[in-house]
Amino acid sequence: MEKYDKILDDAMAMAREAGEVQMKLYRSGHLDIVTKQNAFDVVTAADKASEKLIVERINMLYPGHSILSEESGVHEGDSEWQWVIDPLDGTTNYSNGLPLFNVSIGVKHHGETVVGVVYAPALGEMFHAVKGGGAFLGNTPLTCSTKTALEQAVVSTGFPYDKAINPDNNIDRAARVIPVVRGLRRLGSAALDISYVAAGFLDGYWEMNLNEWDVCAALLIASEAGARWSDFRPDRNRSVVVAAPGVYDELLRLVE
Repeated sequence: MEKYDKILDDAMAMAREAGEVQMKLYRSGHLDIVTKQNAFDVVTAADKASEKLIVERINMLYPGHSILSEESGVHEGDSEWQWVIDPLDGTTNYSNGLPLFNVSIGVKHHGETVVGVVYAPALGEMFHAVKGGGAFLGNTPLTCSTKTALEQAVVSTGFPYDKAINPDNNIDRAARVIPVVRGLRRLGSAALDISYVAAGFLDGYWEMNLNEWDVCAALLIASEAGARWSDFRPDRNRSVVVAAPGVYDELLRLVE
């Protein structure tokens, strides 16, 4: 575990720097918003500037490490190490002036995620974990919820970018879950959803058609906080359910 601590410190420093970039443009009206796959899938100047900063820092501190990033794809390098980056997760929230967005940085060693950082700059929340070392919000150790019944649970979900053209769009699953939970939320940032399960702020979360950079860092944080998770739809990219152990089986049955 100790050999990863320096990487964790550097990843948190990168996340803070990227967060500063985002906050300078946040609610500024100078975001240069453009769409990618469709009108629901947007990217801003802050996404690009954040990614550029993080990639430059990795190349400077860890030359040769490979990088997988949302905006620029794969940067080939040493197959032993891979940094998995979502420079701005929750871009729709960010572009609308909502504070639920984050920088997500995961680091894999021999294919296993060993460092995870999720930083929400507008909220001042830094979630982080090292494999085998527990999960933290700042300096506070995290433990997931101890709830054991969905009727007590507050859970969250999201909907894929192809929701308008693909009937496999999660609406049916949401309809099954809503009647049996205390509350259903839609935060708009997968990494924050999962980190909030780790912290016990949410009791469960599921979503389909995500990407590796959406979940890499946060799933380590959730695991280290005691949450359970699985990929429940291998035919829809990364489709994950994450929950406190006491409600995991029940939630999984409803959404798979």
